Amino acid sequence: MRDFSIAMSPFDWILVLVLNGSIIGYGLYLSRDVKTSSDWFLAGRRLPWWLVGLSMYATVIDSSDLVADSGWTYSSGFRVFVMNWVGTSGGWILAAFFIVLPMYRMGMYTNVEYLEARFGVAARVIGALVQVQYRTSILATISMTMYLTLKIVCDWGEAAWLAVAVISVLATIYTALGGLRSVVVTDALQFCVMSVAALILWTVVWQTVGGFDGIREKLAAHDKELPNQLLHVGHDHVETEDVHNATEDTIARKQLLGGEFSPVEGRITRRTPAWLYIIAMLILGSAYSVVNQTQSMRMFGARSEWDLKMCASVAGIALIVMSFFNLSMGVMGRALYPDPVMIPGNDHDGVYPHLVTHLSIWGLKGVVVAGILAASFSTYDSIGSALSSLLTRDVYARLIVRSRSDRHYLRVGQWLTPVIIGISFLYVPFLQGEKGMVLVLVSLISAFVVPLFTLYLMGTFTRVHRASGTIGLLVGSLYGIVRLAAVPLAEKYGVVVLPPFLTNPYGAYLYSLLVTAGTMLIVSLFLGWEPKGTLLQPEHEGWLRNSQLELQELDHEPSVPRGTVSRLLPAVLAGLVLLIGLVLSFIVFW
Repeated sequence: MRDFSIAMSPFDWILVLVLNGSIIGYGLYLSRDVKTSSDWFLAGRRLPWWLVGLSMYATVIDSSDLVADSGWTYSSGFRVFVMNWVGTSGGWILAAFFIVLPMYRMGMYTNVEYLEARFGVAARVIGALVQVQYRTSILATISMTMYLTLKIVCDWGEAAWLAVAVISVLATIYTALGGLRSVVVTDALQFCVMSVAALILWTVVWQTVGGFDGIREKLAAHDKELPNQLLHVGHDHVETEDVHNATEDTIARKQLLGGEFSPVEGRITRRTPAWLYIIAMLILGSAYSVVNQTQSMRMFGARSEWDLKMCASVAGIALIVMSFFNLSMGVMGRALYPDPVMIPGNDHDGVYPHLVTHLSIWGLKGVVVAGILAASFSTYDSIGSALSSLLTRDVYARLIVRSRSDRHYLRVGQWLTPVIIGISFLYVPFLQGEKGMVLVLVSLISAFVVPLFTLYLMGTFTRVHRASGTIGLLVGSLYGIVRLAAVPLAEKYGVVVLPPFLTNPYGAYLYSLLVTAGTMLIVSLFLGWEPKGTLLQPEHEGWLRNSQLELQELDHEPSVPRGTVSRLLPAVLAGLVLLIGLVLSFIVFW
């Protein structure tokens, strides 16, 4: 790709400020209607299906998807698409039709309220804390990707962190004041900006690389195996580690984690079977949709059950279409820059912003940067409000202050928002390294989020004993922690605590799910099974109970048209979305 990069022009900056500033201003304008906790946490259950669906999509596609996930596809290729096309889209459908629906009927505000109703208070509190840990690490990824974008595109160096801080403060202000309604409406507007930006950049790069034929030709010129490895899903995932300069003892310790050592090539090769990698992508995507309060919170705000079910298809369609344009940027970047040393910072996570620097058409760079920042805003506000609701309801109101006025808890939720976003910056140092941002998160998610995901599955579809939830969650997380520790113990000290197959970062998704589910089944074999048809238990007292009752009493005009066809439409569309994802993943790109 020839070098015709230019700096951001004043007109580019005007576009960035106008597009994002107007959205932020509108979010602040909407905050005037927030008067109660139900207004702030769930927008008073007044959200239509299309708005909820677009907001769910906008929350998924943040700057980490544009930047960090492009870095992931740079190294892993189209396999990553399965996570969105089938995993996340299927997870939304699973949540809307089975897992979140009974919570909605009970008037719940958070998805971990369900965990206490099904498994006890310990599962609820642990679930809330796991989500806080997991999602604040995502916020850190967003901050890191914004920093990389501004550093590379604008050539600001370390001063880019100041801009990141300003962006996080702006997102905090309108989120804290406006709550879910401001967040959802601004998400939908930001969806438009970031989608236009993504399509513009993709078109320019696609033409430059020469389409699929050009991608294949350029990848094959670097390595004849690359086209098959990156452009098709059904291939084993291969990772190599250069050990040319390592001692024999160091090489021996690294081999304790598995892999084949080639003395001639001076590298260790580790291979993950295609089927195991695909299962990991399916679990990763589904866990995101089911576990995250950012997604459940939007569904809880839907104005009817019909709207709740419809929003899953809207989000799924948007995700399937835009995932191709967003994530294929990494593969096109690999074709243009096959060696990471060709990217600023020698880091494949920088491939997306590096491609942005080559936009020379007047104004286009401003639109693309505005889109990247819009994606960041949409997830900053979503995670900030979601985690605030978890800490307010499931920790503060449940364990610390149980019976105060509704206004008191509204203010607690608002003040916790800046605290959460501020804490997320503590993760940033851990995201800088050779593995890349996404692979760091992959390890954390398999350790803590998958056991929590398993609880929702087992609680919804089986009659496992109430006590099995907390025990399964602890055992599953223990496996995850041991797996994380096994790698440095083997590499640094030669200590083997797990067989090599259990340390595989992608296999860990399946193993974590099996360990958690197996533990819950064993506990139930000894303690018994819950009676069939056991209903969820509501909150018993205080503000938590009163707020649930108030939510159940909200009466909004049903948005579903009359007729059998209309009632079946959500299920038909959901099936179509799932079918499209399966065909693309396992037929078209297999």
